[in-house]
Amino acid sequence: MSDLSAFPITKRWPAKHPELLQLYSLPTPNGVKVSIMLEEIGLPYEVHLVDFGKDDQKTPEFLSLNPNGKIPAILDPNGPGGRPLPLFESGAILQYLAEKTGKLLPEDAARRYQTLAWVHFQMGGIGPMFGQVGFFHKFADKDFEDKRPLERYVNESKRLLGVMETHLTGRQWFMDDYSIADISMLGWVRNLIGFYGAGDLVEFTQFRSVGAWLERGLARPAVQRGLNIPPRP
Repeated sequence: MSDLSAFPITKRWPAKHPELLQLYSLPTPNGVKVSIMLEEIGLPYEVHLVDFGKDDQKTPEFLSLNPNGKIPAILDPNGPGGRPLPLFESGAILQYLAEKTGKLLPEDAARRYQTLAWVHFQMGGIGPMFGQVGFFHKFADKDFEDKRPLERYVNESKRLLGVMETHLTGRQWFMDDYSIADISMLGWVRNLIGFYGAGDLVEFTQFRSVGAWLERGLARPAVQRGLNIPPRP
């Protein structure tokens, strides 16, 4: 039986199955990257809801695992060398899980790095820009008379969608096969046109290859499951 008692986060979120990977998350575009990944690779895990409504992410216990106070984060009792591994940042977790299981990341070195480039494209561009569109369009539009911030993020999001469109034209997935590159972006594109309601704003219908890719991704059973893990409070 794995002993995770040395990790303060287990005091607030006790592990019922400490032999399993522990996921601390919320079904946001960043959070679902890891739940989708875990569902896709079939690695057993135990999930814990980090409730933003209760500021769980600001508690000392959570900050002991992720000092940046963001979800998702994991605690793998079977990390490298058989020792527990605490890990945060969704991109790093995707790469770790892919390398741990040998799934959804090409073995060929060149293709592997190309896949990781698209994951970093999501982390450095898609996530921050789409998130700002969501903030200024859905949550704070009435609070700002100056519309230039929204316009800037909308224009940059359209540019990024254009990059995706060019790459996906004639392709099913970002690489030859479905990979962590696709997993990293599906939740963000879904949120942009769904929860954020910004489809018309970014003229999403013109990005036909992106739309077809999104439909293919969302049709995957593991993606459907992962999008709702953990259930919201």
